[in-house]
Amino acid sequence: MNLTVNKIIIKNSNLKMKKLSTILSITGVMLLGTVQTFAQEAAAGGDEGFSMQLLKKYFIEGGPFFMGIVLLALILGLAIAIERIIYLNLASQNTEKLVSSIEDALADGGVEAAKDVARDTKGPVASIFYQGLKRVADGEGVEAAEKAVVGYGGVQMGLLEKNISWLSLFIALAPMLGFMGTVIGMIGAFDSIQAANNIAPAVVAGGIKVALLTTVFGLVVAIILQILYNYIVSKVDSIVNGMEDASISLVDLLVKYKK
Repeated sequence: MNLTVNKIIIKNSNLKMKKLSTILSITGVMLLGTVQTFAQEAAAGGDEGFSMQLLKKYFIEGGPFFMGIVLLALILGLAIAIERIIYLNLASQNTEKLVSSIEDALADGGVEAAKDVARDTKGPVASIFYQGLKRVADGEGVEAAEKAVVGYGGVQMGLLEKNISWLSLFIALAPMLGFMGTVIGMIGAFDSIQAANNIAPAVVAGGIKVALLTTVFGLVVAIILQILYNYIVSKVDSIVNGMEDASISLVDLLVKYKK
């Protein structure tokens, strides 16, 4: 039984890795293509006020090194966020309907019928139900089923929270890189003052502008990823709460069935 569960987990992990690689590739191509378009349009010139054209121009003027790192953080963060959102939406299910189906199956066909319903239903709650019902079907009792539900629930929770820590890393890293670019830009501006022995605005304006641009884009990336992170965390909490409520309902159904 453990071997079968491990095979299922490994198979699901491989599918997720393939899906993550596909999303990462598509996201990278889209963003890099967008940056290339930005460069071409910015080279054409033109002052259109605070518009997308100006935003593109500022991104390029920020410098390739820090802007490239911030862009990489955005690409990786978006790839992880998109993969998590897709996975969590697929993992969401109507737990009340599932509990009702399991209850009807127990009443009509016993544990084996309920186990078939859980096996044929997708989602983490159905997987937890299957493990608990399998213990009862093997004659191990309700206590063993409850332990299996708790243990496998922890496994499912870990799958739900997978890679979220990386997303929080990119949220913290993007503004820090922007601030680092700001500090380096200010150092360059003071170097220009020292070299020219002149504090005229024209001498330092370029360096200060580049310094501030890196901070702005670092903060923009962090804001975008933070919004997605909060959505993902709230989605995980919602699914986990549903899992806990459904697990309690399953144990109650098994106790009632045994009586």
